[in-house]
Amino acid sequence: MLAIAEFSKDAVISDSAGSAPARDGSDEALIKAIAAGDRRAMQVLYARHHARVYRFVLRLTNDTSLAEDLVSEVFFGVWRHAKGFQGKSQVSTWIMAIARHKALSARKHRPVETLSDDLANAIVDPADDAETMVHLQHRSAIIHQCLSQLSSAHREVIDLVYYHDKTVEEVAEIIQVPKNTVKTRMFYARKCLGKLLEASGYFGGDVGSKTLH
Repeated sequence: MLAIAEFSKDAVISDSAGSAPARDGSDEALIKAIAAGDRRAMQVLYARHHARVYRFVLRLTNDTSLAEDLVSEVFFGVWRHAKGFQGKSQVSTWIMAIARHKALSARKHRPVETLSDDLANAIVDPADDAETMVHLQHRSAIIHQCLSQLSSAHREVIDLVYYHDKTVEEVAEIIQVPKNTVKTRMFYARKCLGKLLEASGYFGGDVGSKTLH
């Protein structure tokens, strides 16, 4: 795994790095092991979360090459700052906050483009058969075309709630705004997205809980 190999080049790893990861496979246990220099725990955490981190930063940057680079940077950050994790939030929420910070920093130096259908469909489940894949790609293209018409602030909360299963409290922590602001953005984002989807012929009415999955 190239990204993990890169981590080992840049990080100073303790003598305990070759030991097996903690028997408790929770994210919190892995972070504790990573803080102690456990390289295998880093690999487990990377394998568990890198796909979601990639999808998240891809939607924020609209640049596949940049997203790949940022994923490595995110997990470098996890490796280097694992000792500072205080357990006040879920590990996945902490990782997403790191990813958002790096994506927004990188985006300042690159032009923001409209989300394309090709990028929206970049990640397809290989377990799906051909007919299912065609259906999912068609549905995904409609949804993401509508998502691309939302403001970046509204698109971000929709992405975190529907595609990353984050609660209002977790979204507030990731994007660093009050919970009521997240609720307000979700209300208007769902209302606007529902109208866009209805106009596209996808379905009628407001966007309900987990409708986008």
